[in-house]
Amino acid sequence: MKSDGVIFQIKSLNILIHRHIMKDYDKNNFKMPTQIQIMGYIIEHENEEIYQKDLERVLGLRRATVSGVLQTMEKYNLIERITDIEDTRTKKIILKKEAKMKFLQHKNELDNIEKIALKDISDDEIKVFCEVMKKMKDNIEKGGQNV
Repeated sequence: MKSDGVIFQIKSLNILIHRHIMKDYDKNNFKMPTQIQIMGYIIEHENEEIYQKDLERVLGLRRATVSGVLQTMEKYNLIERITDIEDTRTKKIILKKEAKMKFLQHKNELDNIEKIALKDISDDEIKVFCEVMKKMKDNIEKGGQNV
């Protein structure tokens, strides 16, 4: 893999972000960045019912991965899974009040990571970056069809 290639750069950025998050959150009992993403998503959509399949879709993760993360979160009393009345095969995911309060207390730290990453980058550059990233994800999800 070339060190100046796009995939290498994306992976390197991901590692830096992950390290920064873990540095700030290990001491606060947040074990994984995926847990942080899940909590943030649940808070952003607190007026909606959230299911595991929603998290799989939004985070782009496999069912087994999300299931394992949710089991860990349940073990540490961050979430509760409640069987859906209409479909007993599925469970709603509820963020515990204590976990929500703890997440919100540290949200500023997450926002700071983004500020650091976006320093000296214009709104137009961010817009182009997001558009390019979306196209790349779409291309990969399509499996390189019509290449």
